[in-house]
Amino acid sequence: MTLVERLRAAGCVFAEDEAALLLASPLFSEDLVLRRIAGEPLEYLLGWAHFADRRFVISAGVFIPRHRTEFLVGEAIAAAPADPVIVDVCCGTGALGLTVHAATGGTLVATDIDPAAVECARANGAHAVVGDLFDGLPLSLRGTVDILLANTPYVPTGAIAELPREFRDFEARATLDGGADGLDLQRRVAAEASSWLAVGGSVYVEASEGQAPASAALFEAAGLEARIEADDDATIVVATRRANGL
Repeated sequence: MTLVERLRAAGCVFAEDEAALLLASPLFSEDLVLRRIAGEPLEYLLGWAHFADRRFVISAGVFIPRHRTEFLVGEAIAAAPADPVIVDVCCGTGALGLTVHAATGGTLVATDIDPAAVECARANGAHAVVGDLFDGLPLSLRGTVDILLANTPYVPTGAIAELPREFRDFEARATLDGGADGLDLQRRVAAEASSWLAVGGSVYVEASEGQAPASAALFEAAGLEARIEADDDATIVVATRRANGL
């Protein structure tokens, strides 16, 4: 069997594209093929992930940036002021923050609770620190953040088993599991976001279509003005601090 045929038999939808990438990799080996056939994400095998027309260094277990999240990034870029202060929490590879920063300039600080993710973000060019959400951010950033990217885990615990095996079995569970309703981390972001945002600054989170109203309500309850935006692939909540907000 050819490599394409082997990948297709293993259930790889884009077998031709994957075969070309594997064959072009300096790491190519039969072991690499067997690992892909066993379900290991292609990104981990290649050592990079593709997002918004760029490649980002990634290591095993670090959250793989999803193409649907390019919508969130595009909305943040479109609304960015000049020279924005950008914070990317739960940054993973840093792909979101770095993509916004490349388009807008300004200042970027990224955080993640996983040291391996922070290493990847640094390798990709981000100023990244280890921290649980806002932990580790310089206190001087309070009240100054124009764009707060918070791509928190939002899969309900009970739905983890339904995910494709390459995510379920290989990405760190903490990057996927959002608690009983998927919004545990977003509750924490909502509780603290106001103190970090500048007046007119916004926090951007992703949610499922069904979760979005509850997510928006969390930010509204925290004193922010929230709206839901969507395209064909993604749903996001954008919550903004107004002059009369907290």
